[in-house]
Amino acid sequence: MTWEELEQLPDEIAEQIELWDGHPVWLRRGPSEHQAFTGRLWAALERSARTEMSAHPERCWRANFETNVFLGNKGKSDFLTPDFLVFQCLAAPYQDVRAADVLLVGEILSPSNTKSNIEAKKGRYANAGIPWYWEVQLASGSSAIDAIRAYVLELETGRLAEKVRPLRPANYILAGEWTHSDSEGVDFEFPFPIRIPWTELEY
Repeated sequence: MTWEELEQLPDEIAEQIELWDGHPVWLRRGPSEHQAFTGRLWAALERSARTEMSAHPERCWRANFETNVFLGNKGKSDFLTPDFLVFQCLAAPYQDVRAADVLLVGEILSPSNTKSNIEAKKGRYANAGIPWYWEVQLASGSSAIDAIRAYVLELETGRLAEKVRPLRPANYILAGEWTHSDSEGVDFEFPFPIRIPWTELEY
C-alpha cells in the first residue's frame, strides 16, 4: 500500500494503520489508560523540553503524541506512529516529521501488547537512527505505571562471542529505569534534563 492509497481510506480507518515499507500494519488501540498515560508522558516531556529551551534559547524541540514519523528521507509509504515523541523544530509549520528530525520516541505498553510486535517496532526505530527510545510499562492489575525504561541507540556493535552476529544492524541499550521504588520519579540527564515526579503520572 502507498501513502496515496492510504489517504483514500476513511479517516477512522487510516489513522489506525502504519505503513512498514508499504505493508499496512494495524495499530491496536489500547484501553483508556493507554491514552491517559500517553497524555501524561507527552505533557511531562514538553515541560522538561521547555525548561531546557528557556535556559538555552538556541535549542528548539517539540513534544507531541501519536504523530507519524516517516523513516526515509523522501516518500511517505514507510512510517511509524509512536505514542509520544520529541523532535527538532521544523523549518515551517505543517511539515512531515522525518526520523532524522526525531530525538526521542516512546511507546506505552499495556497488557494487551505482544512482545514480538513491540520488538519489531523497536527494531524499526533503531534502524531509522532515532537516538532514544522509551517504554512505559503499565501495571496489569491497576491504573498505574509499573516502570519507565529509557534506551539509547548503540552507536557501534559491542563485542560478541566468536561468529555471533546481531539480528539487527542497530540496537538499543537500556540506559535508565524507574519504578515506584525510585521515590523521586524520573530523573535523567539525556537527551536533555528530564524530571518527572510520579505525581505528574498518576491516573
